[in-house]
Amino acid sequence: MRPPAQPRIRPEPATPAARTPRPTTTPTAPATPTPWVAARPEPSPRSEVAQRSWVPVRPAVVSPGSAARFAERVAMRQRLLRDRIVLVTVASLVVGVLAWVLLGSSLLALRGERVQVTGQGTVVDVATVQAVVQRYDGVPLPRLDTVALRREVLDVPGVRAAQVTRAWPHGLLVVVVSREPVAAVPRDGGFALLDVEGVQVGRADAAPPGVPVISVPAEDPRARAMTAVLTVLQQLSPDLAGQVVQASAENQDTVSFVLADGSQVVWGSADESALKSRVLTTLRGTGVAAGVDVYDVSAPTLPITRS
Repeated sequence: MRPPAQPRIRPEPATPAARTPRPTTTPTAPATPTPWVAARPEPSPRSEVAQRSWVPVRPAVVSPGSAARFAERVAMRQRLLRDRIVLVTVASLVVGVLAWVLLGSSLLALRGERVQVTGQGTVVDVATVQAVVQRYDGVPLPRLDTVALRREVLDVPGVRAAQVTRAWPHGLLVVVVSREPVAAVPRDGGFALLDVEGVQVGRADAAPPGVPVISVPAEDPRARAMTAVLTVLQQLSPDLAGQVVQASAENQDTVSFVLADGSQVVWGSADESALKSRVLTTLRGTGVAAGVDVYDVSAPTLPITRS
C-alpha cells in the first residue's frame, strides 16, 4: 500500500550569503509546513506637498511678556528718533548763530583806529597804508581777505614786502619792509635813489647822508656792474658800509669804493665778499693801516696795501 503524498513546500529564495552546503546526514521528519503568503506591495510614499496638506497649522501664540517687550522696543525707537531730531535742530541753530556772529555781526568787525603799521622806514607813507586798510573798515575779521589786502599794501610806493595779521577782536597788524635807499645814482641833474634790488625808491637833489654815490657805465644792458656794486654794499658789515661814500665799477669784476677817510678799496668781483669784508676790517684795525691809501682785497688770501 502506497503512503499518502506529502504537501509540496515552496522554498524561499536564498541569497548568496545565506547559501550553506546541504547536510549529509539523513533528514529528520519535516516540520509542519508554513503556508505560502504572497508579499504585499508597500504603499508609495506621499509627496511633500501631500504630506503638508493635511498637517494642521497652529496659530502663533504671543505671550503677554513678548508683547510688552515689543511695545518697549517700539517706544525706544520712537524716543531715539525724537532725540535725534532735537539734536539736529539744536546743532543747526547753534551753527547758524555762530555763523551770524562771525560773518554777519559787528562783534568782530574791523575798526580803523585799531590798525597798526610798522616797518615803514623812511620812504613808506604810513597814511597811504592806512588809507588802503580803511576801505575794509566794518568788515568782520573772519571775512577779511588778508591775502588780497597784502597785495594792495605791496602796491604802495616804497613797500618791498608786507605781512597782514588779524589782531582780535577788532584790529590788524601790518608789517612792511620798506625799500630803503642804499645808493644814489647821478641822473638828470639830481640823484636817483635805489634800494638793494636796484629799484628806484625816490629822487633827491643831493645824495642823502650815509647813502654812497655810485658810478657805473650808462651802457650796461643787463646792469651787471650795478648789480655787482649793490651786492657788495649789501654784504659789507654795518660799520664798514656806513663809511662808504663812493662806489664804482666798469664791469662786474672791477668793483671799488672810497671810504670816508679818503682811502680807496679795490674789491674786484662780488665773490667771497664776506671773506673780503673780514680781511679789510682786520687790515684797518692793525698798525699797518697808518698811511695806507689803497687796500686791494680782490684776492682775499693775498691782500695788498699801498701808500
